[in-house]
Amino acid sequence: MAGERVIRRLPRDTGVTGWDAVLPPKPDYPVAEGSITADWLVIGGGFAGLSAAKRLTELRGGDKTVLLEAGRIASGPAGRNSGFMIDLPHELNDSAGYVGGVEADRLQITLNRQAQDFARACAAQYDMPAEAVASVGRTNGAVNASGEAHNHAYAEQLAALGEESIQLSADDMKAMTGTDYYSSGLFLPGAVLLQPALYIRELAQGVSRKEPFPAVIYEGSPAISFERQGDGWVVKTPKATIHAGAVIMAVNGHAESFGFFKRRLMHVFTYASMSEPLSEDQQRRLGGASSWGITPADPMGSTVRRHDGIGGNRIVIRNRWTYNSSMEVSEARVAAFRRDHERAFTRRFPMLDDVGMAHSWGGRLCLSRNSVPAFGEIEPNFYSACCQNGLGTAKGTLSGIAAIELATRANSPIVQDLQSYDEPSRLPPEPIASLGATIVLRWREWRAAGEI
Repeated sequence: MAGERVIRRLPRDTGVTGWDAVLPPKPDYPVAEGSITADWLVIGGGFAGLSAAKRLTELRGGDKTVLLEAGRIASGPAGRNSGFMIDLPHELNDSAGYVGGVEADRLQITLNRQAQDFARACAAQYDMPAEAVASVGRTNGAVNASGEAHNHAYAEQLAALGEESIQLSADDMKAMTGTDYYSSGLFLPGAVLLQPALYIRELAQGVSRKEPFPAVIYEGSPAISFERQGDGWVVKTPKATIHAGAVIMAVNGHAESFGFFKRRLMHVFTYASMSEPLSEDQQRRLGGASSWGITPADPMGSTVRRHDGIGGNRIVIRNRWTYNSSMEVSEARVAAFRRDHERAFTRRFPMLDDVGMAHSWGGRLCLSRNSVPAFGEIEPNFYSACCQNGLGTAKGTLSGIAAIELATRANSPIVQDLQSYDEPSRLPPEPIASLGATIVLRWREWRAAGEI
């Protein structure tokens, strides 16, 4: 039996995510204390962890499930997401575009739509506000000839897959967004737009308070060590010892902190800012629709959302990427990229020169060199649902569901797909890995400069 293993790093999130800050005060969950026994222990309260807990209520409702969140629900990476739950191929690690092979893409579309169906079903069951899960589509926005070429190629690839897309003119884009910044667009009707912090909050409340056999959620309770004991596991937090029959590790890149997938995961940050709420006068000046979502034609460009909801009518800009093997970024870096967001905002919305940014934050992504998940039963009764390759809403949901279906032997196409990949490729040694990744990111940002 292996001895106690200490978890090397705990999550640290920089900046306050606007998605969470604009909501009313959140419900508190207790800190784990004392000796706790559970059939299932889920570590991580994001898309993967909460989806796993929800799936347990469906497959093993009589079992006791405990979920540990190191920080606060919806304040971590899930609540820092841009909220696009995308059904179509959207490969961030592919320098040639968003898509891959035809058969693999068709399977991924099918699975992504299962994730969307899961989110919609949760929204209906738990009576979530409409803005939490909105099936409204998204638009790939182009601002120059390069972006238009990207969209043209993407439309052709989607047509080959039998998928619908609608070309939008510059006038169409202005009618939607209120700005003449975009030269054209490609509307993709199958996307779901989440208010990510609201969805995560509501999902947590649903699985912990609205199920016949609810999960028990603890906040401010990071796992700090773990040890195998018989057929199960003993996991310690600062104030508790948890005895569990099986563990689901849903911590994305922090799987490395647990000692797994060493030198195989790439830790990337992207950055976002949310505007102040637009007044009625500012909304009139802007014009356009009250809510929409734009992904960039080039994956390294700016993602832009206008969201109308509980916190008012606001605009979110996300751009800039950094590679950080420490899984931490400084407040100074977030502040520096906030200025980039302000410039991107001004270029797009000069009529809103009296609107400032209210919140800025950084968000952690985990990618592998070969764009595969870190998934499976990595030790007896210890399951990994990690490495979503930058697509946490859909792939995180799928990996959480699949981890439970694998653990309960409820085999499914999701499990079969996630188990079909090779393990994440090994990275070069440091500092070569960080230097190489940074060069690639800077080059790709330079190439996409017109869309930032």
